[in-house]
Amino acid sequence: KDMIKCYLEDKTLLVEILSRELDHHVARDVKSEIDEILMKKQIDYIIFDFQYVNFMDSSGIGVIIGRYKKIVSHGGKIAVINMNDRLKKIFNLLFIVSLFKLSSK
Repeated sequence: KDMIKCYLEDKTLLVEILSRELDHHVARDVKSEIDEILMKKQIDYIIFDFQYVNFMDSSGIGVIIGRYKKIVSHGGKIAVINMNDRLKKIFNLLFIVSLFKLSSK
């Protein structure tokens, strides 16, 4: 069964995660599918749609951070939409931690 659906319009890639869990099993497939598109196309904006996701582990976080690192070097951006409250807490914590790391150099 497909874990994700990808929609490409101009330089924007919409990644719809269809799995309820973005764990290490799903993350590997998601990562390889997105990276394949990034190798073929110039992508400036990746939007992750978490409408169906209700759990994410460190592998899922790694997928997002890894794709961000790949496109930020040429001015790209990432957005995550349709997150539940638990996932929002994880992302807020990540954001605070990354800000702290930046400010404490």
